[in-house]
Amino acid sequence: GGYRITLGGTADKLRTTWVALRFNIFLALVITYLLMAALFESWLYPLVIILSVPLGAVGGILGLVVLNLFVPQSLDVLTMLGFVILIGTVVNNPILIVHQSLNHMHEEGLSATEAILASIRTRVRPIFMTTITTVLGLLPLVLFPGAGSELYRGLGSVVLGGLVVSTIFTLILVPTMFSLAIEVRAVLWGRVAGGR
Repeated sequence: GGYRITLGGTADKLRTTWVALRFNIFLALVITYLLMAALFESWLYPLVIILSVPLGAVGGILGLVVLNLFVPQSLDVLTMLGFVILIGTVVNNPILIVHQSLNHMHEEGLSATEAILASIRTRVRPIFMTTITTVLGLLPLVLFPGAGSELYRGLGSVVLGGLVVSTIFTLILVPTMFSLAIEVRAVLWGRVAGGR
């Protein structure tokens, strides 16, 4: 005979939870994309918006790295839940920019570049206001010790880092990608119209 070691109890449940969380992240991405595709009545514009999710993930990882410089924090289930929360949170600012740009193009007849600049001009203040208030609301969760704070500190740092990084880079990446999407759409539309 021989001996065999198997994981059981909490460790086994943790492995099952990790698998479920990975599936939930994928499901959250798909649902978010399909919902935006229905709302924008386009398959292309939601792609521009969904590109902000990797920025949020990078910010979440950076938030964890910075937190680990001061307090050790593992990548536990609640911390992973922070990444699921980020998917629904980091798309808000790109939605504002894309929606406002489309409104300027359709209602005022602005070119894509003019519409993007106008939408950033009108939406940058609300974007920063909501981000700053959310960040200030998350700071006590990350910074201040208290009963059970070690449980939620990782989640808070992931959401905090993800919001900060995605907000900054969204103002650069989304207008660029939206402009590119408009050009791609015009080229594809021209080919379809020319083929008739």
